[in-house]
Amino acid sequence: MAELTIQIPDDLAQRLEPLQNRLPELLRRVLDIENMQITAQPKIKTETIDIPAVYQEVLEFLIKRPTPEEILAFKVSLQAQNQLQALLEKNRSTTLSVIELAELDVYEQLEHLMILLKAQALKAIA
Repeated sequence: MAELTIQIPDDLAQRLEPLQNRLPELLRRVLDIENMQITAQPKIKTETIDIPAVYQEVLEFLIKRPTPEEILAFKVSLQAQNQLQALLEKNRSTTLSVIELAELDVYEQLEHLMILLKAQALKAIA
């Protein structure tokens, strides 16, 4: 396995710290999304789980380097909110599939990330 060293701002390092065990997987997913957008005929990968749209939505928001005020005001789309609600309701009434559990996990991780980001943004404007 190769080792990669990068320099990132301290605030980004703090935000990524809770995700450090998953960084290789997250980077792979980001690159897979990029490749899927570039290729005219996306490759079907049966061994991987599709990345939920909410993940792409948050990535697109963060890549724009939002201001602290924009971070505080950020909310995922109504479609993402509805999908999360549907997953939660289904989880209450029945057993979720492995894919649905993974998607619910992504929502939980993104929520945690956004809480941390909003706390940092609040400090920045205070």
